[in-house]
Amino acid sequence: MSHLIIAPILIPALAGMLLLLEVRERHRLRRITGLLACVALLAVSILLLRQAWEGGYTVYQLGNWQAPFGIVLVLDRLSALMVLLTAVLAFPALLYASCGDDRRGANFHGLFQFQLMGVNGAFLTGDLFNLFVFFEVLLIASYGLALHGRGPERVRAGLHYVVLNLVGSALFLIALGLIYGTTGTLNMADFAVKAQALTGSDATLLSVAVLLLWVVFGLKAALFPLYFWLPATYAGATAGVAALFAIMTKVGFYAILRVYALGFVAGPFAGLGQQALWWLALVTLLLACIGVLGARRLGVLVAYLVVMSVGTLVASLAYGALDAVAPALYYLVHSTLVCGALFLLNDLIARGRGEVADQMLAGPAIVHGGRLSLLFFVAAIAVIGLPPLSGFVGKVSLLQAVPEPAYWVLLLVAGLCGLIALSRAGSTLFWRTTGEGSGLRPARRHLLAVLALLVLSPLMTVYAEPLLQFSQAVAAQLQEPQGYIRAVLGGDV
Repeated sequence: MSHLIIAPILIPALAGMLLLLEVRERHRLRRITGLLACVALLAVSILLLRQAWEGGYTVYQLGNWQAPFGIVLVLDRLSALMVLLTAVLAFPALLYASCGDDRRGANFHGLFQFQLMGVNGAFLTGDLFNLFVFFEVLLIASYGLALHGRGPERVRAGLHYVVLNLVGSALFLIALGLIYGTTGTLNMADFAVKAQALTGSDATLLSVAVLLLWVVFGLKAALFPLYFWLPATYAGATAGVAALFAIMTKVGFYAILRVYALGFVAGPFAGLGQQALWWLALVTLLLACIGVLGARRLGVLVAYLVVMSVGTLVASLAYGALDAVAPALYYLVHSTLVCGALFLLNDLIARGRGEVADQMLAGPAIVHGGRLSLLFFVAAIAVIGLPPLSGFVGKVSLLQAVPEPAYWVLLLVAGLCGLIALSRAGSTLFWRTTGEGSGLRPARRHLLAVLALLVLSPLMTVYAEPLLQFSQAVAAQLQEPQGYIRAVLGGDV
């Protein structure tokens, strides 16, 4: 049994504990520890992706207890891809935060690592209760990170974020109780098998439990009407935290995709809640367009772009079941990386404008605005979906996979709204100047962190064909849930 699969959980967990023990005043040591942990996580993630591609499923039984009685971690192509995406995003985000933002509050680096632990655990777990546990780990860490830097705006946004997620956690526990009461298991593979045999009142209770799961996962993914916490929380967080939070909504989407692919594509519960998810995703996409156009701060605009990506992804899944998963995964990777880069870039622009910060008002000229304007131009093209960058490839692939007029119209309108909003933002921030700039110069590490994320968009375009082929391989594996079930439970299921 390979022990490598548990490394994405152990590395940040051990690093987080070590960081809590290190002297707070030794900032350089804490930064080096955190960055080395992220490098180790990235290296392990690459090895796990290769292992998943070559070896199919890898099941890790904690304590050597057999499923469904023991806790299992499961590595397949989807979970390996998501763990790698988290590692790729985490290093530039932490590198950026290590330029000074990490000193605004205590225990930043420890919380950052525990956040990574929770996210990776959610991607790797094969048990619904442990999915809840890892959700709580990442949420508790995110509460501290959202409030990092203090200030009334962060406290107000953080309070809404905490309250809503506590309600979500309570609903998750209720759903788990109903699932265990009807099926006698919380192992995902075992649940997928036993759910198919339920009838009568047990089937009704299970339907209620699954609909509650969709609500909980919709809250994590920021799906309408549960996304209102996101713009203020993301826009109010420090840049490195906001960039890392770009993966948070994808955890909710991953949970919907994983549970749906295992037990709700075929059988008596096929398509449960699918129509509701479809319409909620379209409304999310529509309201995100309105939010983008109405944003008065660049940070809020970028946060609504995250909401827009959620609507795009969930709608593609809800319409075509698993038929549109391949382009959706390509678009997921693209949107996460580009939005992460935009959050970092927003902070550089705000620093360069002084007191006006990221408000879309005429203000002082941005210090080193030429470099930042070029980076902003590239990021805007990528996130809108204009050629030749990866957003164009992702959106065209989604339009081909989802031949539904309503989806086409909204996706194209979303691109147009993004173009209008980002054009207005760019012209206001870089051209409507009222005098010489008095803001801060971006440090080299700031620019390096932004470039590390932005350069991946043209690379995704150059290697679009192999990346889409890999996404299709991930989708093909998801379309055969029996392979996952046999790997976890063993024998002929």
